[in-house]
Amino acid sequence: MLLGLEGVHVEDVDRRDGLLVFTVSSLSTPTGCPGCGVVAVGRGRRRRVLHDVPGATRVRVVWRQRVWRCGDHGCAKKTFVEQVPALVAPRGSITTRAVVWAIGQLRREHATVHGLARQLGTSWKTVWRAVEPELVKLAADESRFENVTTLGVDEHIWHHVDPRMRGPKELTGMVDLSRDNHGKTRARLLDLVPGRSGKAYATWLGERGDAFRKNVKVAALDPFAGYKAAIDDKLEDATAVLDAFHVVKLGTAAVDEVRRRVQQDTLGHRGRKGDPLFGIQTILHAGAENLTDKQRTRLAAAIEADPAHDEVFIAWQCAQQLRSAYHQKDLAGGRRIAEKVVDSFHTCPIPEIARLGHTLHRWRDAFLAYFTAHRANNGGTEAVNGIIELHRRLGRGFRNRDNYRLRMLLAAGGLTP
Repeated sequence: MLLGLEGVHVEDVDRRDGLLVFTVSSLSTPTGCPGCGVVAVGRGRRRRVLHDVPGATRVRVVWRQRVWRCGDHGCAKKTFVEQVPALVAPRGSITTRAVVWAIGQLRREHATVHGLARQLGTSWKTVWRAVEPELVKLAADESRFENVTTLGVDEHIWHHVDPRMRGPKELTGMVDLSRDNHGKTRARLLDLVPGRSGKAYATWLGERGDAFRKNVKVAALDPFAGYKAAIDDKLEDATAVLDAFHVVKLGTAAVDEVRRRVQQDTLGHRGRKGDPLFGIQTILHAGAENLTDKQRTRLAAAIEADPAHDEVFIAWQCAQQLRSAYHQKDLAGGRRIAEKVVDSFHTCPIPEIARLGHTLHRWRDAFLAYFTAHRANNGGTEAVNGIIELHRRLGRGFRNRDNYRLRMLLAAGGLTP
């Protein structure tokens, strides 16, 4: 009852050398030959040492495994050993429940394979050899792709060495952004494929089948034309939605470009301590509604220091207008502001804002779709990327892309249907 292993009973318990050792054996029952079915004859037992879930100390299970001989002299099987799947996999050295425990530690406790090997008192290869088949089995389960109605996509860097050694540095990640019955997004990683291109994304979508593609109603993405082309080609029934964070980021970047250009034109050098525009660079990144009275005073003083600084102020106002579209409580009101931005920014005499306007005009449908797709965005995908980065750092980098994919699918919930 205390050991809790089905299929075996405890013969002895001993504590020695910092280990808690359980000696177990299976119940004595007639056994048929797996080759011919003839009742086998006992040939004694052999001792197998298994690593079990550690507690206050490491635990070893010594299994007195039965050895059998086939009673049919013409059977090619000759001798064989008993198997207890509830205890350990064939040829395994880690108990079945220890494998389940290890997977749970990797999934929920941000553990590493090396750390688990240290707790179990075995090697990295032994732990991974036991865990990997279970992860491969879960990754092959097509049911985890069911009921995906909102799909996100983004890329990340998985290594920083020569691509000739480990292949492409970029991986494209697909994330399930579907909402549950309470309206909450359950972001989980669906897959990772090599490369950052529309072809990589389109190929993955093609492999999922018609049922998957027809079920996807919203596809969120960053402003990357390759992913947009894949969505238009493979997800004809889905609405492409440009991520709000990246749109606002484009507006903030345009303000920074204007500030740096005006700085060079007026003073002939990059920003330095004491320069008016250099002192307000962080203020220009903030929302107008979040500024304190002191910050507003500093902003006004910097703009009034030189008539040329008016360009910076106008650019900042444009970015604030773009940002305000996403902060409207009424989606219809937000859409009206967004339409005004798309229709006016490209005519602005400030080149950086005009360039931003042309970008938004080119992405008009995906930009405005945010206001008709219940504020769908790629935020969950960025959250999954954060989990991936955490586990990549914990692992001190990865050398095998297949192992990396399995580990990240496990950590980011992709192996849970």
